[in-house]
Amino acid sequence: MMDWIDDALAAHFDTALAPAGLARRALQQARRREKPLDRLIDRFHIEASARGVRRIRFGGRGAAPSHGGGAHAERARQELAEYLAGRRTFFSVPLDLDLPDFQARVLAEASRIPFGEVTSYAALATRIGHPRAARAVGNALGANPVPIIVPCHRVVRGDGTWGHYAFGPRLKTALLSLERAVPTLIGCTSTRIVCRRGCRHEQRIGDDGRVSFASVADARSVGYRPCRVCRPREG
Repeated sequence: MMDWIDDALAAHFDTALAPAGLARRALQQARRREKPLDRLIDRFHIEASARGVRRIRFGGRGAAPSHGGGAHAERARQELAEYLAGRRTFFSVPLDLDLPDFQARVLAEASRIPFGEVTSYAALATRIGHPRAARAVGNALGANPVPIIVPCHRVVRGDGTWGHYAFGPRLKTALLSLERAVPTLIGCTSTRIVCRRGCRHEQRIGDDGRVSFASVADARSVGYRPCRVCRPREG
């Protein structure tokens, strides 16, 4: 938000005297630009089978979500809503994907990119054993049927620019900004257990018993142990 305030000040500030109401207008401008992502949940269409989620689409305003597969679609919607609200850093809903071998390998590797981090198409290609296949990796991610759950938004070009994203560059920017702002690990001061954000145990921790950690190593250094349910990654 401070970036927008700085821009407003630079645009309107007079070296002799700031215009009346400048601070108020700058704050209003910043707030208008802030659009909580959880408001977008009803624009997602989720398709699922009895085995798991098959596809996620991003529709127009007021679009009725399409469900098939009942419980899995509802669970995916709940986890997606929590993610967009900054209350979840991982997804546990099962997937039911029928993909070519190369794309399956690409998406499996993309799923391993930690929350809040990014990698490049070339680096991802190297990880799956095809270092010269960055373009093919990009095509495989572009056809990802379950964006966000399989976080293809965490893959960028080697020069740091965003590259293609199925749901558009503005949403990709918003998702990465959200992930930079949300703590990944939450510890409980009474149990001395650290969980990933969104774990059912983490969701029960009261406000006065919560502590954030940057890594499992940090948590261990002060006597916390990883949750056996959500299994936060070491390192």
